[in-house]
Amino acid sequence: MSGLKSLFKQTAIYGLATVLPRMLSFLLVPLYTTEGVLSSVAEYGQVSIIFSYFVLLNVVLAYGMETAFFRFFNKHDDKRTVTGTSAISLIFSSFLFFALALLFQDQIAELISIDVKYIKLVVWILLLDALVIIPFAWLRAKARPMRYAVVKILNVAINLGLNVFFLLALKDLARENTFFDVIYRPDFEISYIFIANLIASAVTLLFMSPFYLQLQYVFNKVLWKKMLKYAYPVLIAGVAFSVNETFDRILLAEMLPPDIAETQIGMYSACYKIAVFMTLFATAYRLGIEPFFFSHAKAENPQKNYARILEFFVALGAIIFLSVVVFADVLKLFIVRSEAYWQAMWVVPIILLANFCLGIYHNLSVWYKITDRTKFGAYISVVGAIITLTINFLFIKEFSYKASAVATLVAYAVMMFLSFFFGRKYYPIPYNLKKIGFYLGGSTVFSWLSFYEFRGNYVVGITLLIVFLGIVYKFEQDKIKQVLKL
Repeated sequence: MSGLKSLFKQTAIYGLATVLPRMLSFLLVPLYTTEGVLSSVAEYGQVSIIFSYFVLLNVVLAYGMETAFFRFFNKHDDKRTVTGTSAISLIFSSFLFFALALLFQDQIAELISIDVKYIKLVVWILLLDALVIIPFAWLRAKARPMRYAVVKILNVAINLGLNVFFLLALKDLARENTFFDVIYRPDFEISYIFIANLIASAVTLLFMSPFYLQLQYVFNKVLWKKMLKYAYPVLIAGVAFSVNETFDRILLAEMLPPDIAETQIGMYSACYKIAVFMTLFATAYRLGIEPFFFSHAKAENPQKNYARILEFFVALGAIIFLSVVVFADVLKLFIVRSEAYWQAMWVVPIILLANFCLGIYHNLSVWYKITDRTKFGAYISVVGAIITLTINFLFIKEFSYKASAVATLVAYAVMMFLSFFFGRKYYPIPYNLKKIGFYLGGSTVFSWLSFYEFRGNYVVGITLLIVFLGIVYKFEQDKIKQVLKL
């Protein structure tokens, strides 16, 4: 159990660095869905489409170099060269993208049907975000989670504060003060959202700039080629993940009738956000375990610890899954403020379960990362993307965003099972399948009963939650006490 002590400490701080900023950012959803802030549900749908491209392009601009950095930083003695090579590679590629994107901004805007004024803002944000990838990875590799946490929280705090200022306060100030009247532009809400993001990204780079000032700019071409070879499957996997995560909004925009597309996307995207609790938990856990996987790969019997890690994740994830489903209609009052969005609440349990499966997949993926078989991650992710695209193409026109939600669940579930299947062959880990299956299956059945059969009946829902908590405690009470001691 002592081998897990550093994991729990780092996960707690990385959890703070991830959960708190995202909770601050999460407050933007109630802001955007409050009547009168954005002009319509469709306008929120337009914002969601642009952020979908953000997710895809962020993955492309990172091209797996962050994961490659972790692997080679722990594997090689010359960490200075690994750091310099990674940083120089991303600096060059980021500025190359920036120049090409600005040069062809009009053609890009026409191709993806987004106003060119948003393209300019997005390109700047993508550049700034790409330049902090290696500095943040370096902080994680050097086990400096507190600085990582502070800068991450600062980024979203600035973003949130500026969103509130631009979308709520500026209009009132413009009526009373000539100075603010010069700044304020009517019907400029979407631009304000991305201007806030741009300023937050610029401040983040400023705070991370000491990394570049102390960096020794050493570039090793042989090492770089090895890192790219390791990274390209991660890139493919990342692109596939982005397809699973956000490409459905783009497909909805292309395949639904123009008069309803953005409204449907707005409703779907807003209710999708209620699943953020599972996403936050899974992301914080992943940030903590990824360095742990690499640093403990050569420890005595690491498989035993990896098996325990997954058990903890599934037990906690099942509780979060069922709790959010039981209280989903309460949470929507605080998260998705306008009733105009509530039609899409049907997707909430589906997306929660999908992200639960994704979290399990990330835990299972340890086998191909530490055995340098990252190509399997790419293969599995591509299968998931193909499933996502196929289901969306076949069923969007008939079922709209419901097809997108089901596609996400099926894709992540298949990826989870494929990773387990191949991992058992190449790097066997003694997972307690009966217990894991019981927690996953039990929470799914209870969630289905609570939401789709007894929705609004909190006597039934809370009873199911209490019963499940009691079962988990009965099986895990000794481990819970050990974890609390750590």
